[in-house]
Amino acid sequence: MNVLVLNCGSSSLKYRLIAMPAEKELASGEAQRVGPPTAEPARICHRVAGTEQVVEVDMPNHATAFDQITKLLTQVDGLTPDVLGHRFVHGGNRFRRSVIIDGDTMEGLLAVKDMAPLHNPPTIGLIEACRQSYPDMPQVAVFDTAFHSTIPSYASTYALPERVRNDLGIRKYGFHGTSHQYVATEAAKYLGKPLRQLNAVSCHLGSGGASLCAIVRGRSVDNTMGYSPLQGLIMSTRCGDLDPAVTLQLLHDHGTDPDAVEKVLNQRSGVLSLSGTSADIRDVLAGMSSGGKDQERLQTTADLYLWRIRKYLGAYLAAVDKPDAVIFTDTIGETMPAVRYALCADMEWFGLHLDPRRNASPGKLPTDISADSSPVRVLVIQTNEELAIARQTYAVLRVSSKALVRS
Repeated sequence: MNVLVLNCGSSSLKYRLIAMPAEKELASGEAQRVGPPTAEPARICHRVAGTEQVVEVDMPNHATAFDQITKLLTQVDGLTPDVLGHRFVHGGNRFRRSVIIDGDTMEGLLAVKDMAPLHNPPTIGLIEACRQSYPDMPQVAVFDTAFHSTIPSYASTYALPERVRNDLGIRKYGFHGTSHQYVATEAAKYLGKPLRQLNAVSCHLGSGGASLCAIVRGRSVDNTMGYSPLQGLIMSTRCGDLDPAVTLQLLHDHGTDPDAVEKVLNQRSGVLSLSGTSADIRDVLAGMSSGGKDQERLQTTADLYLWRIRKYLGAYLAAVDKPDAVIFTDTIGETMPAVRYALCADMEWFGLHLDPRRNASPGKLPTDISADSSPVRVLVIQTNEELAIARQTYAVLRVSSKALVRS
């Protein structure tokens, strides 16, 4: 079965065609600059059999982008998709697991459309377009929030009036669930134990978004992100944890304009606001070692960024009780030894002993960079959200087909 995984951004469409259950990648790519015309032309970077081609083509919306992608795939025999697996960022209270998309599912997706305004609407538009163009092709929605549906109420409930919580669906949902679930599964394999026996802290440290997840017996019990991806760690342009009174003050200063305040918190804060030069912590660390100007400001930025992560890492190690591993993943977690070292230093009383040599040169992933004597293993695992979506899509269809046979 060929699963075409689709990851819909506000102005992009990433895709990967994976043969299941062999988990063999057949093709991949990204449609860029989807939507209104921009200074540079819209293009598709298409990769197959170790080669890449760049095709410039008009793509006014995600539906036309998908059509162009399918044309590129059909140029080579054996690259026809059998099913579509969609990454859906926010499933709200309605969706706690991956689902086959039908009429009832579409009503539910429309109901949570505004919970992730940058991602849910274009994904829904793409799903509807695919249903019209390929009505007989199965589609599956895989939710970023689904892995966190097991977070207990004492960790997911905000201390707000009951009416507000219930009527508006305000609670901690958690995000990056597809990535956290994938690396937890791979960590269990690496350690040679069933996922249901794994206790771990997963550190998804991206160059943009970032979050930590506390995992007990293979299930999420807490995530640093909350009702939205804004809560938690200091990210590239997101502020992370904040006193709610600050938001009230910003609303007052901006004439109660929520859009203006949202841009401050989501797009103008984080590493960008602290450093004044870059939204990427890699640039901050490189600037510190180069001896350039603003050394004090860059040092403060790094200190704040790392402190927030260390604080949550310690809390989550305590929350999972008898952890098997700490997992580092995504761009920063996978490629920045200095960040991993800073986060694990002086954590021996948690049973965390890093091997500096292994950390500096981890080699091929997945790998263990902890000292031989460390009770808690420190793993570096490359995340693969597309493969995780393909696995869940394949699993949902298998369950569905078996149910049909039984009936």
